[in-house]
Order: sequence, then structure tokens, then C-alpha cells
Amino acid sequence: MSGRIFHVTRRVGAVVGSLLVYVLIWLGLALLIAAAGIRFYWGEISVGQMLLNLVSVETDGGGGAIVWAGILGIGVAPLLITVAIAFWRHTRRRKRRRAGEGMLPRRKQWILRSISTVLVSAVVVGGTTAFSTTVGMADYIKASQSPYDVGDYYVEPTVTDNTDKRNLVLIYLESGEATLADDQLFEKDAFVPLKEATAAEEGWQSVDDLQQYKGGGWTMAGLASTQCGVPLKGAGFGSDSGSSPTVDEDADTYLGGITCLGDVLDEQGYTSVFMGGASSSFAAKDTFLTSHGYSEVKGLADWRAAGEPENSFRSDWGLSDERLMANAKAKVDELHAESERTGQPFNLSMLTLDTHEPVHIYDYCDVDTQNEVTSAFHCSMTQVAGFVGHMKEQGYLEDTAVVIMGDHLKHMSAGDAFHEQLDFHENRTIFNRIWIPGQDKTIQQRPGVDQLSMYPTVLEAAGLTLQDHEAGLGVSAFSPGIPAGSAQAKEAAAYSELLDSHSPLFYAQAWAGKVASQ
Repeated sequence: MSGRIFHVTRRVGAVVGSLLVYVLIWLGLALLIAAAGIRFYWGEISVGQMLLNLVSVETDGGGGAIVWAGILGIGVAPLLITVAIAFWRHTRRRKRRRAGEGMLPRRKQWILRSISTVLVSAVVVGGTTAFSTTVGMADYIKASQSPYDVGDYYVEPTVTDNTDKRNLVLIYLESGEATLADDQLFEKDAFVPLKEATAAEEGWQSVDDLQQYKGGGWTMAGLASTQCGVPLKGAGFGSDSGSSPTVDEDADTYLGGITCLGDVLDEQGYTSVFMGGASSSFAAKDTFLTSHGYSEVKGLADWRAAGEPENSFRSDWGLSDERLMANAKAKVDELHAESERTGQPFNLSMLTLDTHEPVHIYDYCDVDTQNEVTSAFHCSMTQVAGFVGHMKEQGYLEDTAVVIMGDHLKHMSAGDAFHEQLDFHENRTIFNRIWIPGQDKTIQQRPGVDQLSMYPTVLEAAGLTLQDHEAGLGVSAFSPGIPAGSAQAKEAAAYSELLDSHSPLFYAQAWAGKVASQ
């Protein structure tokens, strides 16, 4: 009896062991393919970006091709390969049994098992290492030990004077990196049309060396940092609260505990409208905006419902900048007329799309460069310049501030263009232009600020005076000095560590709607 029990136990152990090996093979392959896919589409990213963004990719208007590539590459391929290996081993054993072959010599068994162990270990270790390196797992773990907390430096924006408040137009340029304007590195300066429409001689200003904040680099991070003044992180990062570090796209609020741009403007009587070509629900963008004072958010579904022609859409993302800006012209006319009638200001925010890679050339764009990406940027900037020209012709620049800036630096994934020019560039910066009616054009903005300081900068461009020029972690670029105790006053290394820190309590409260200024 005991012999039978031993035999059964041994048999069960062998089956469980085999299953465990196949699970490890599947896991290693899935991680390896995931790492390769992330590097191809996005390059090296952070754990935060993966949790907050990749999980929100949609089949329609949110990177559809990426969704299917992920399903097939990460979900299906590793499973099929693992099943194929299992089937091959099973078939091989059956053939040996049918041929009447006995057990292999012990030495040969040992060699084969050793080779199998090495191969399985290589797949598991290789996949785990590749994935953890790609998403910056080591940095994520290190940041969890940081003594810094964003909540210790967060400043609730306080408006001390609103007598000069004015209309605001805020335009985000997809991947709007200022480095791309260097015609010594690229075939031509793709920003020329927009530069001509926002010439310094006419009174347009800019923040020199505008930096992407450390840890940023994707659209929602660009929106959150420049409209809320904090690094974008999920709830529960490194906390014991049990909160999920991902974004629930069905949730009612998004960073509801933080006072953001739209909230301040709403308190000041602004009507805020957002327009973009992609799906509004992608990465919970609509939830973010409606959580923070935007009463109208227009995206892909709205343009389709409005009857935009099919050739004005790209299947993976959405509406072209040509049609977006045409609709924006009509919207700014409507908002400006309403503002004149009611005396209440408006905020029209937009996000372009044409420059999102992989490159897509719409019918309206003529390619005149060897690299299509350069032409795509030039065509997009031409459309934005046309919108600025419309505002000038209509006289809106007399009472409306305009802030134009990139949402992040250009992605440098394996599948993207310009590695030769940008991979080792010493100072990659974000393109920006600012127009303030009646502003003394001799006033210089503080150079070298990052996206977090653009939050108070945009508020002050709208004519609102802030206490100590602070909001979130930022200090307005219009302020020549930095208040003592501000996050911006910290040494570079300490500031970098602050931005990396998980700050679990602050973000748990931010997502739960309970943050209080320190």
C-alpha cells in the first residue's frame, strides 16, 4: 500500500513539476515579448507610465494597432509557443515508447535535463531582466525608499487678484519638442510656420529651455503636470492603503483631491472646453478634464457623430489637425461671442494629433522631406499657425492669452524616427510660445523651468495673480525669484528624488479627493 502511495505521489509531483516548468516558460516568453514590444512602441518607460497609460490603450482612437499587437504578441504567442513545446515533448516520448526504446542512459538523461534547465532558466531570467529594465523596476524600488513626499511641498493655488483676468487658449502640441526646430540636425525646421505666426517682434514670448519633468514623457503626464503642478502617479504607489495604482476609467474623478487649472478657472467664472482628435476616454482623459472644471470635452466620437469625412481620420488615433483646427476656429468664435455677451471669460484647450508616431500622412499634407515625420510635423504646425492667424484676424488676441506648448518630448522608441539626432542630445527641450495682451514684452521668463511650473505660469498668463506665484510644486516662470521652502528651491538631486518619490499618502488622498495644502 505504501508503495502505491509513493508511486502516486511521485507521479503527481512529476506532473506538477512539468506544469510549473511550462508556466515558467510561458511567463518568461510573455515578459520577453512585452519588453520588446514596449521598447519598440515607447522605448524605456517607468512603472508609473506602464500602469497609468498602457492599460488604457484602446482599439479605436487610442492606438488600435498596438492593442492587437499586444494581444497577439503578449497574450497569444507565448501560450502557443509553450503549448508547442509541450506537444513536441509529449510526441517525442510517445514515439520512443512505440519504438520500444527503454530509458536513456543516466548520463544522457542528466545532460538533457541540464540543457533543459539552462534553457528554461535563460528564458525566465532573460524575460524578467528585460522587462524589469524596460520599465525601470530598479528605479521604482529605489524611489519607494525615498524620505521625500510631494505632500510636504504641494501648494494650493491662491488667487490674490483677478482684476486682469482674460480669456485663455491653451494648445498642446503632440510630441512638440523644440529640438526638432534645429535645421542643422534635421532636414528643415518643422516649426517655421508656427514660429512665423508667433514672432517675438509681434510680442510673443517663450520660456527658454522648458524641460520635461523627470518621470514624465507621455500625454496624460504632460496634461497633469502643466495643469495640476504635480508628477502623475497612481493611487497606492508604494502604500499600504490597498488602493490600485492604475486608473479606473469608469471612476467619477481623476486626481479629485488636487486643485488644477480648470478648477481655478471655474472658480473665476470661466467656461472651459477641451478639443482633441483622439478618443476622449483614452487614458481617462475625459474623466480628468471633467473632474477639473471642463464643461465640454470633444474627441473622436464627437467628430464621427458630426459627420467628419473618413479621410480626415487615422484608424489608430483619430481626427487630423486640419479638421481639428477648423472646428477649433468655429468654437473660439462661439466662445468669444458668448464671452462678449456675458462678460465671463473662457478657456479653450486643445491637443494636436498628427505628430503622433507611427507617422500617418493625411491627404492635406504634402511630403517634401526624405523622412515623413519631418513633413508631418511641418504640416501640423501649419494648421496650428492657421488657427493663431484666425485669432489675430478676428481681433481675439486683444483680450485673449494664448499658451502653446508640447505635451512631452518626442518619444524615442525603437520604431520611432530621429535616434541619430536625439539619442545623445545634451539638452532636449519642449517648444512653447506665450501671448499676453498688453504685457510688457521686456519682461523675461525664468529659463529652465520644468512642466510643473507651467501650471502657475498658465494661470498668470490668464491674468490671475497667485500668492508667491506658486501652484502645486511649481513657481511661475513670470516670477524672477523662487520662494524659500518651495520644491523649486531644492538642489537638483534632491528635487529629482522628490519627483521620483512614491509619496503614497499624498497620492492616496489625491485620488480619494482629500489633499490639503501643507
